[in-house]
Formats: sequence, C-alpha cells, structure tokens
Amino acid sequence: MTAPTVNLSSVIKAYDVRGTVPDQIDARVVRAVGAAFAEVVVLPESPSGTTPRAVVGHDMRPSSPELSQAFAQGLASRGVDVTLVGLCSTDGLYFASGSLGVPGAMFTASHNPAQYNGIKMCRAGARPVGQDSGLTAIRDLAQGWLDAGEVPEGSGTVGAVDEQDLLKAYAQHLRTLVDLTGGRRLKVVVDAGNGMGGFTAPAVLGDDAGLPALPLDVVPMYFELDGTFPNHEANPLDPKNLVDLQRAVPEHGADLGLAFDGDADRCFVVDEKGDPVSPSAVTAMVARREIAKEIRAGREPVVIHNLITSRAVPEIIAADGGHPVRTRVGHSFIKEQMATEGAVFGGEHSAHYYFREFWSADTGMLAAMHVLAALAEQDRPLSELAAEYEKYVASGEINSTVDDAAATTEKVVAAVSETAAAEGETLEIDRLDGVTVFHPASAAQPMWWFNLRASNTEPLLRLNAEGADEATMVAVRDRVLGLVRGEA
Repeated sequence: MTAPTVNLSSVIKAYDVRGTVPDQIDARVVRAVGAAFAEVVVLPESPSGTTPRAVVGHDMRPSSPELSQAFAQGLASRGVDVTLVGLCSTDGLYFASGSLGVPGAMFTASHNPAQYNGIKMCRAGARPVGQDSGLTAIRDLAQGWLDAGEVPEGSGTVGAVDEQDLLKAYAQHLRTLVDLTGGRRLKVVVDAGNGMGGFTAPAVLGDDAGLPALPLDVVPMYFELDGTFPNHEANPLDPKNLVDLQRAVPEHGADLGLAFDGDADRCFVVDEKGDPVSPSAVTAMVARREIAKEIRAGREPVVIHNLITSRAVPEIIAADGGHPVRTRVGHSFIKEQMATEGAVFGGEHSAHYYFREFWSADTGMLAAMHVLAALAEQDRPLSELAAEYEKYVASGEINSTVDDAAATTEKVVAAVSETAAAEGETLEIDRLDGVTVFHPASAAQPMWWFNLRASNTEPLLRLNAEGADEATMVAVRDRVLGLVRGEA
C-alpha cells in the first residue's frame, strides 16, 4: 500500500521546517528530509577524502527523540556519520555545529504548542540554511522521494551514528565570552517555561555541569522539561507568558528576571520591579559592551540591527563609536549581514541576539550573560540602567487582517504623505522590508516612525510604531491602524 502523499510546501517555511505531528510531520517525512539534507548540504560541503559528518540535537517535545533518530537514519543512509547530542537548546546545536565544524539539525518547534515539531538546519559553522540557501532544494528532493513512496538507498556505505554530550563544553565556551565572576552578587529569577532553558541555565549559570559556582543566586521557575507546556506557552514575546515572572521577581527581592522561549535561543528580561526591558534596550546594552571590546582590540565595531528596533539603537551604537547597519527582519538576513560586514553583534526586536564570537549565530543565553555582567559591574538597579536605553516609546507589533496588503500599504503611505505635505513636514520613506515612514524631529512635531510589513504566510499587515513620547506614538499608531482597518 502506497503511503499517503505529504505536501512539504505546507511545513517547510522560509527558514525552517514546522508542522503538526503526526499528520504533517512523522518519521517517514523527516527520514526523507534528512537524506535530502545530506545530498544538498552535507555531502557537497564535506572535504574530499574525508567521511562526511553531521550533528543532530533535539528539544524536550515528546516527539523529538523519535524524529531526530529518523532524521539521523536519513543522513546515515547517504553515508554520513551522525553525532547525536540529544537534549539541547537551539544555540547548543549551533555550538555543536560551530565547534565540530559540521552541518547540523535541531528538532524543535520553538514556542509553538505541544502538537508541533520542526527542524532548524544549518551548514558547518552554524551558517543558516534558508529558502534561498538550500531549503528549497531539500524540500523538492524530499518531496520527490515521498511522492514515489520511498527514499532510495545511497550509493555508498551507511554512515555510523554515535552519541556525544556537549552541554559542559557549551557552558564552558559561553563563560569564556562573558566574565561573571568579578561583579556584585545578583539574585535572578529564571522562567524556562518548561523548555530547554531549564536544561541549559543550571549548566551555564549554576554548577550542574561541574563548572565553578558563579556569584548568582538563581531562583528557578518551570525548569521541568515538559513539551506539553503545563504552566504557560514558552513564548515570552506574548505578554501573558511573562506574568508569572513579573510577579516572582519582586516577591523574591530579585535583581532581575530572565525568560527563555521553548528552544532557549531567545531571552527576555524584566527589571527588579517586574517591568519588561525591551529587546531594543537589551540590543543597545549588549552593543555598548561589544563595541568597547572591539575598540580595545583596535577594530572598527560594526553592529547589525533590524529595522523594527528602536531608533535609540543606532543612535547609541554611533555615539559609542560603532557603525550601525540596518537590515530586514529575519535571522537569515541578520546572519548574512553579520558575515558580510564582519559585525561583532546583531540584535532584533524579537529578542534574537547574534554574536560573531558564537559563529554569528543567535544565543539567548549569551545575551542574558551580558545583561547580568552589565548589571553586576555597577550599583544601580536594572530599571535605572535600562532607562539609558529606553529613549523612545514603541507600540509593539500589531497585526491587522487585510484583503490586499500591498494596496492597503500604499493607501497608508499616500494618506500620511498628503498630511505631511499639507503641514509642511518632511517624511523619509524606504522599502527595505515593507515600508518604513520616518518623521525626524521638527519645530512642529517630535520624532516618530512606523513600519508596515506583510506576513509571508497569512493575510496580515504587521504595524510597528515608535515616537519620542507616549502621546506621539499613540497618535501615529492610531492613525495608521485606522487607515489599515478602514476606520479613518
């Protein structure tokens, strides 16, 4: 009996594989994707005369062990030797790929609900595999095999599969990048959301991996690995998932709180009062530290930021002697710019932080360590320290369902341009990613800007707005939303 046809276009997205188990993703599907990953990425990258190798890790979801094993079987069927690192965070998989110098695959659906799983793939050195860098070819090759009913055997010998624990090495590497031993002692509440932060935080910030204790008192929240997420979704970008942490920090008299998403590649921060510190402020804070390090080393500091981060980010980068480079939203664009520019650091509004010293990959844990170090090196509370970086007021991302995103966007641009012209005001408009309309401060109006981007997968327009003060931001936000939703 022929297996049912699977449409891989529905689960292979711009940057990764993501779908529900078992109706969209099962062992048969991921074995085909693993074999295709070998053909498209691993074998062509393998140096002549050497045995091709790859590394595979997985998160705590119930389906992850079986799926990662099936993927490894697909790799091995093409003659690839596979190292299974077992449980790890996504940045732990990037560490494995970077330190071993081999392509890798991480089984995770990040912050998605329990019925989902997926795959994040990378080339050797944690270089991204996206739609334009191999993922489309992997999809098409695997789809052909699935349509034919089986993955053909490779022409060579079957690769070996072994296991290796890299958690201690991962923790040791991060500790070489940020010194947390010299500052004042801090109490930190960590909300792992039952995700992989509960696995990595005790190793990096504590002594579970056998490393020396740090001057940190860690209060754990939801460290139990549970892919059903019994306490709240492991998605700190949604404010409702930060509520428990915001309550716990002042209750424990802690200096700050950290929240990780499901695969622990993103980190969110709250101050001693339980108030969120924006990812833009964290970007600027970490950038300041990395810029100073670059200048001490005699290098010109370049820092990447996406176009949704606060205007304060490039202003602070430039004021500290760095060169800010603005890019589109999305990790593949950030990583590409990191490599092109030789950037030391990159940050996104979504709390993804990228480090040249970490193979230009994103790691929430390393960003968290920088925040801890910045706080410990001075005596003020985090709310005062963060205020230096929170110069403006942002709306956060607001989604609107529209029939025609392009037409709606042009309607908004035309309307605000007409108003500005009537008032004698100057607007700067660019289309790097969607459309960004920027109003520099003038005698009549404070600074404001907004960006409208269409979703790649849904009939949505995403609005981000920022103003020099609350009233300005609210006025811009409400005007644009009214135009988008046909209410103005």
